[in-house]
Amino acid sequence: MDTATHITMGVALGGLSTLDPVVQQDSIVFQSIIVGTLLGSNAPDFDTILKFKNNALYIRNHRGITHSVPAVLVWGTAISTTIHTFVPETAFWHLFFWTLLAVILHVFVDIFNAYGTQAARPFNQNWIALGWINTFDPYIFALHIIGIIAWLIFDADPGFTFLILYCVLFLYYLKRYFDKQDIVTKIHQQFDDVEQIVTSPTIRHNFWKLAITTDDHFYVAQAENGGIKVVDTFIRKKLPDHPAMKKALQDRNVKAFISFSPVYRWEIEELDRYTEVRFIDLRYRSKGHYPFVAVVKLDHDYNIKNSYTGWIYSEEKLQKKLHPVPN
Repeated sequence: MDTATHITMGVALGGLSTLDPVVQQDSIVFQSIIVGTLLGSNAPDFDTILKFKNNALYIRNHRGITHSVPAVLVWGTAISTTIHTFVPETAFWHLFFWTLLAVILHVFVDIFNAYGTQAARPFNQNWIALGWINTFDPYIFALHIIGIIAWLIFDADPGFTFLILYCVLFLYYLKRYFDKQDIVTKIHQQFDDVEQIVTSPTIRHNFWKLAITTDDHFYVAQAENGGIKVVDTFIRKKLPDHPAMKKALQDRNVKAFISFSPVYRWEIEELDRYTEVRFIDLRYRSKGHYPFVAVVKLDHDYNIKNSYTGWIYSEEKLQKKLHPVPN
């Protein structure tokens, strides 16, 4: 989920913790837990700092090891231990429980969008991306804001307020699951030999982006109000036995792209001054453009001149990223 939603979830869990009798009776414990749940709700995304180094490192690691099983335990332990060091009178195990729960909830809700996480690492390196919920869901965010307002302004009981809120959200997640299953059923009715379906819910509740893989084609489609509409079709081609492709697959930006993207097409363009190999993720079509790419430029001897991976919304910006930067 987005940072704003994770923050509201941290506040909500702090409110929910008042159902714990120890928290109810001690304001210091409550204040420590609020700090713990806020930090725990955002800690796994501290890996965003990797973006300042380079996109390949960020793409390959964001929501990776920081969202893994060992990392969840490390975050929960480190945050609660640090808080307890400064506030030793806090009941440590209660603080640890609610802080750890905040970290777990962060990782849990992230698996429901199209980006996903490596939440099962180290037992499984695969990305878990269920594709039910948009990264920013206005209904989830609004419900949290309503609960926080009811607590802080109208003096509603925070424990029962957020308990009711999470019961409602449980039903909402069930609805989104059935929404996706309905889309998947219709895709199988409309297309033959379907191998893979990637669903990307959008901020609009009844509008989904789809990337469908069959034996012979990639279909980029949309689901809106129950109907499936194909907007782009590409012939599915195996990676060629071409020296430019072989070299491109060794590039760090391409490796990062392929590790992250479950459905993409490729292009090789041989120009006068260089050869360009491009990989295009089919999940993120926006206004007829596919912004998430990996591009490698090679000289006539197929040595890599430079490369880039990331989100680019114009060819001009892509060329600026590629031109002066060495591989």
